[in-house]
Parts: sequence; C-alpha cells; structure tokens
Amino acid sequence: MSDIELANVSKHNCLGIHLKIASGELFTIVGTTGAGKTTLLNVIAGVVGYAGSVIIDGVNVDRMPPRKRGVGYLVQDLALFPHLTVAANIAFGLEAGGCGRAAAAGRVASLMDMMRIRHLASRYPHMLSGGERKRVALARSLAPSPRILLLDEPTSSLDNQTAKYLRSELHSFLKALGITTVYVTHDLREAEEIADRIALMQNGRIEQVSTPANLFFSPSSESVSEFIGMPNILECKQSRVLASGLLEIVSGNDLRMIVPYDGDHIRKVAIPPDAIYISDAQLPGYGLNRYRGKVQQITRYNGMVRIRLSVDGESLLSELPAGAFEELAAREGEAVHVGINLGRLRYVAA
Repeated sequence: MSDIELANVSKHNCLGIHLKIASGELFTIVGTTGAGKTTLLNVIAGVVGYAGSVIIDGVNVDRMPPRKRGVGYLVQDLALFPHLTVAANIAFGLEAGGCGRAAAAGRVASLMDMMRIRHLASRYPHMLSGGERKRVALARSLAPSPRILLLDEPTSSLDNQTAKYLRSELHSFLKALGITTVYVTHDLREAEEIADRIALMQNGRIEQVSTPANLFFSPSSESVSEFIGMPNILECKQSRVLASGLLEIVSGNDLRMIVPYDGDHIRKVAIPPDAIYISDAQLPGYGLNRYRGKVQQITRYNGMVRIRLSVDGESLLSELPAGAFEELAAREGEAVHVGINLGRLRYVAA
C-alpha cells in the first residue's frame, strides 16, 4: 500500500492542486467533463509532463518514468489488444516486464479467478460484452501488482444494473487487496457507493475533500451545494424503531419519514432533490414515505425544473427533468402526491 501527495500540481486544466490520499484508501474524484479529473490521473501515472510535485510513499517521483512508479492505470477506452486473447492481454505487462512464463501464467490464472473470467481465457476482445472487457482490462492493470491503481470512469458505457454490480465487486476486492485506489467519475451516486473519501473537482480545482456523508451535510461552498443537488437537510427531533433495519423519524416540523437504521441515533437526514418524486396521481409502492404536498415555487434551469414543496410542515426541494415536469403539468399552489426514495436518504448520527 502507498500514500500519494500532490503538491501544487498544474497541467492544462489542473490548477495548483494540493491533495493527500492515504495508503489503502479508496479515493474518488468526481466532477463534470473538463474539470481536470483525467489530467490528474495522467499526472499521478507520470504519462504527461506537469508542474509541481508528485510524492509516493514519501519519495518524489517527478523524474521517475511511469513503469517505475508502481502504478496500474485503467484508461477509459480500455486499450485491450484486439489480436490477443483475454489471457494474453492480462499477461502482456508481466511478460514485457521480464516475468517468467510460468510465474506469469500463475498470476494470470489467479486474476482471472478473482474477476470470474477464467472461462473467457481463450476469447478475443471483440467476443466479449462491455462488462467482460472491463474485467479483463482491470485484471491487466492489476497483473504487475501495482502499489497504486488509477481507474478512469471504470463503469462508463455499461447499463445501470451491470455498472452497479461491477462497482460492488470492485469495492470488495480492492479493499481486500488493500491497494491505494484513485477512482474518477462524473457520477456523484457512483462516488458515494464506492468511496472512503470524495474530492469534488470543478474548473481545474479541488473544491472539497470529505467523506460522502459530510459532502452532503457540510458542503463547503454554494458551488459544491449546487453540484451535489442542494440536498434537503432535516433535523430529527424524535424517532422509534419499526423493524429490523427501519426507523421512523420525526423532523423538526413534524414530517414523519422512514429511514434505514443500523442502530445509531440519527441527528440529521439529507434528501437529494432528485430523490423526491411528485405526481398528480397516487404513487405506486408500499406506502413508505408517501405524502400529499403543495407546490410553492417552480424554477427552470439548464433543462431541469426545481419544485419547492410544502409537505407536513417542511419545505422540500424536488428536481425533475423538464420533459418529465411538462408531463406532470403541476402549477404553483396545486396539491400533488409526493414520494421520497428510501434508498437515496443519507443521515448523520449524533
């Protein structure tokens, strides 16, 4: 395991970056396209020139070539060799680095077992699904036993279900391996699912570094709050256990809500605006977190619509794509059905 420190790093759209990543940490950098995320990975890998310093395990590696930095790098386009089989793709870096054939074969077999792709060993990249290609590319990145793993949008181009499954597996085996991992994504939900800490990057600068929970409850600036969706923060004044894993809380203004429960006393709850659904008809489901509310204000921006709602004494902000809102045809002052997605709630314990 290795720690990483970036000191005043600048390159193209990265501007004076200072960042510390702990040994064994699963660290996610999230931001929009052009924020500088991939450039930062390229700097850590040493595949581009840059100003400033990169320090790995206390050693300045600025003059060290990429192959000696001990960094594995999964790039967005995967760069699998089309003329090589799965097994040969994974073995390529090992053999190029002078690893003996028998040792390389053993390492390749172990990685294929870990990634559950042993049955694909003799296939070529064009014969694989998107998820299978991702697994092969990841195995190839891990083959030389890197101290650090860089992942650039590793679940991009996958359908939602496959991407979620792959993220879950990634989290499990990266933690088991203990590799310091820097994971780039544009999707905040993805970052939440996998990260120990998140760095929010905008316009070439790191705006905030924190745990996923603190990012929601303590955004450092208005631009951070805007990026994460201006979450609704509710104070919990009382609660009662309903069943294993579920708790009913009552907010300061008497809104009752069901939240996931792991035994901690809940002090605050955060609700992303896109986790609040509104409809002019009764919402389907089991009745959990279903309400009647009134539209207070409607604001349109960048293809989205924000709806300020009054629900059981609380003022909540919902956000919908403009097309979905036009189908709804809600107006200010009208009553609507409101639902809150249980799986998207975040809370902070006392």
